Amino acid sequence: MSDMSIEHLASAIDLHTIRVVGQVAEQGSLTAAAEALGYSQPAVSQQLRRFEERTGIALVERVGRGIRLTQSGRVLARHAGAVTTVLEAAAGELAEIRGLRAGRVRLVAFPSASATLVPRLIAALAAEHPGVTVTYVEAEPPEAVAAVRADRADVAITFSYPGDRDDPHRASARGLDVQAFCDEPMQLVLPEGHPAATSDVVDLATLADDQWIAGCPRCRGHLLELTDAAGFRPRIAFETDNFVAVEGMVAQGLGVALQPSLALAASQRHPGVVARPTARADMRSLHLVTAGGADRVPAVGAALSVLRGLVAAS
Repeated sequence: MSDMSIEHLASAIDLHTIRVVGQVAEQGSLTAAAEALGYSQPAVSQQLRRFEERTGIALVERVGRGIRLTQSGRVLARHAGAVTTVLEAAAGELAEIRGLRAGRVRLVAFPSASATLVPRLIAALAAEHPGVTVTYVEAEPPEAVAAVRADRADVAITFSYPGDRDDPHRASARGLDVQAFCDEPMQLVLPEGHPAATSDVVDLATLADDQWIAGCPRCRGHLLELTDAAGFRPRIAFETDNFVAVEGMVAQGLGVALQPSLALAASQRHPGVVARPTARADMRSLHLVTAGGADRVPAVGAALSVLRGLVAAS
């Protein structure tokens, strides 16, 4: 079948095969792929075997006691997410024409958004579009971008810092839609009795002798870039991603910290701390990441619109 035309080959690629190959790539085995799709393992094997019989192209190969995708299988798997998104967009538009009011949005976002943006988004979406079902998983931006690429999520809310060397919106997001939708101020968190606590804004250089509390690796990297620019290297005594724990440590005089505004808004402010902007008014950017064309899926487009409206109103 080496002389099969592109047209005939394209007609042989059906949606079930694409979904099977995409899940084999993601799950790593036929059994796990079948479970993820709700199929039996023999049905998955038969689907792949039928494609090979029609085209002469093997999508998987045996390796020891397991299987792996062939080069052709890996090529098809790369397109699985995009094909699924386009078909869901078409189905959604047809549903709108028929007047159906149902849909699904799989949302993923970083921890401080979990307690702030996400609940407001889900509540507003339920009020405006009660037929839309929302599922939510919490993940840091690199994992969130990977979830969209693997078609495990429709919308990822992520963040990036200026000059971020590990910015997940670069190579790993190639082919996805990435849109910055707001800037989030960074704030210094200080003990109530700290000398700088009485200032309206704080120059980082005045905190060169303090102990510091740092967060995730990318957050820590941003802190180091800012302190390098301010002429000192911070003494990082404690590391935690738990923003409530950060405030508790600061309140006890164990150090100072740099926190995004969403983290500070996510819980009731500890009575022993104050938050002050930096003299440079440092910010980080928040992004919406979707597969190409996903905004044409009505439920996804509605979620994006609601979120932008919430941000604009705040």
